[in-house]
Amino acid sequence: MSAHEDRYGLSLSTASAEAASAYCEGVDLMLSAWTGASEAFERAIAADPDFALPRIARARMHTIYQQGDVARKLAATARELVAKRGTEREKSHVETLALAIEGNLPAALASTLKHLESWPRDAAVFSLPLGAFGLYAFSGMADHDQARQDLCARYAAHYGDDWWFLTNYGWALTENGAVAKGRAMTEHAFDLRRNNAHCAHALLHAMFEDGSVTEADALVEQWIGGYDRTGLLHPHIRWHQALGALDVGDFDKVVAIYADVLDPSISAAPPLNVMSDCASLLWRLTAHGYAVPRQLWDDTDAYARRWFPKTSLPFVEIHMALLAAATGNQATLDERCAAIERRLADGKLPAGPAVPQMCRALNAFAGEDYAACVETLEPLLHEVVRIGGSHAQREIIEDTFIVALIRSGASAKARVLLDKRLHRRPSARDMRWKAAAA
Repeated sequence: MSAHEDRYGLSLSTASAEAASAYCEGVDLMLSAWTGASEAFERAIAADPDFALPRIARARMHTIYQQGDVARKLAATARELVAKRGTEREKSHVETLALAIEGNLPAALASTLKHLESWPRDAAVFSLPLGAFGLYAFSGMADHDQARQDLCARYAAHYGDDWWFLTNYGWALTENGAVAKGRAMTEHAFDLRRNNAHCAHALLHAMFEDGSVTEADALVEQWIGGYDRTGLLHPHIRWHQALGALDVGDFDKVVAIYADVLDPSISAAPPLNVMSDCASLLWRLTAHGYAVPRQLWDDTDAYARRWFPKTSLPFVEIHMALLAAATGNQATLDERCAAIERRLADGKLPAGPAVPQMCRALNAFAGEDYAACVETLEPLLHEVVRIGGSHAQREIIEDTFIVALIRSGASAKARVLLDKRLHRRPSARDMRWKAAAA
């Protein structure tokens, strides 16, 4: 039908140069978490209403912001359109993204891996299993970090010096423990495209892992001014800055960042980010001995219950447990734990039995039963990876365990664990905790 191609040389079933150009622009903006992606897809749809790919891409953006009903309708329309006018690659592309949009994550992952065998340069599909909230991270697999690295390594030759691919390969390496190599690759990707929030985010993860707190803070200060506050990752990038401030004990800065961009009443981030960033940061402040105002807990809890009223992903449930425990809402915590256990009994919880147990351990910590928290969490630490998210996000469980060890009198165990962490990376926070455990 047309000679139009995307940036990766894949043909596009549209005769409209305007539609093709707007779609390609939207994909790059989506892959870089930059503002304007949704608007670009809307322009592509307007220029060629029968072009399926911008429909499914727009649906993907709706899904990120948890606008499920409109996303599923757009996905259904895209399926109809691509069946009438679409290549085999486009049909597989639409179907794979539609499965993810509809919440059928195992089928979406299987479809992604099959699709990449034939079309490895389809970056929009390739992006699905990557990242902290991707299909691999939320698969319940204990080795999802390795799986992401392996997937990127398998297809690296198809991408060369591509900013999107190097961003994700670098982050996969970082999350899987190859921090120096991952950081170098991510820095190169950042040099290739500075207007790339995913890359700035991945670089902050590398700096978190190697203890470069001052560098991370400088990166945010120097870069964030060029990224609109409505950008998908703007608040979360500031959350990383808050983690650095927490590490050095600057609680006033943490609270200021929270009030400026993270508070649910002002944040423009997707609900999953708002809920998890707020809940985890408030919990960390409490674990460090800071008296978090009750209103902050109540506001975040109300927001979370509005957006996540039913049992959801294990990553969600862990953060909902933080909120329920911190606000003393025992009935909600028990109800959600029971629902998780029913899913486990029905074979619908790939992350396994550690999830409800972790929720109960967090409740014990909030109730100052530190010995019970330690007893419950200790055998689960190697299972935490199954809840998904990033290592920086999941570390809240280990942090809780360490503080519980110290407060329960098991200081020797705390020192051993802290020594291991300090061997991996310098941390003023861990040094303070080690001193407290002396």
